[in-house]
Amino acid sequence: MSETRELQMREKQEVAAPAEQTRPGLVFSPLVDIFETDREIVLLADVPGVTADKLDVDLRENVLTLSAEAVSGRGSDEQDILSEFAVGKFYRQFTLSEVIDQGKIEAKLNGGVLRLVLPKVEKAAPRKIQITN
Repeated sequence: MSETRELQMREKQEVAAPAEQTRPGLVFSPLVDIFETDREIVLLADVPGVTADKLDVDLRENVLTLSAEAVSGRGSDEQDILSEFAVGKFYRQFTLSEVIDQGKIEAKLNGGVLRLVLPKVEKAAPRKIQITN
């Protein structure tokens, strides 16, 4: 018997850009932890150096896309001695199934960790239907 999956990772693929990038730089696939309960799926994506204004979470045609740009926190007159993370762009996509209630997805960024809550569609509760004359 086949198992239905609520969330599926897309295989690694080349991204066809409509035009050449104007800003060179590294592109990273953020590491993601995924937790599932009966009511929701929670994604925790590591995006160090990213601020909310440099983060985009997009949902189109059942594809959830994370794209962000990490920036260095150093000033123009400062030089790195040690860096915890490389700066560049983050990009990752997930295909959502019909089990996810796409209208209720929530996102929160805190300390370089993006928390996405993907609630599952509520199943119809069993009930007695009253018959009238």
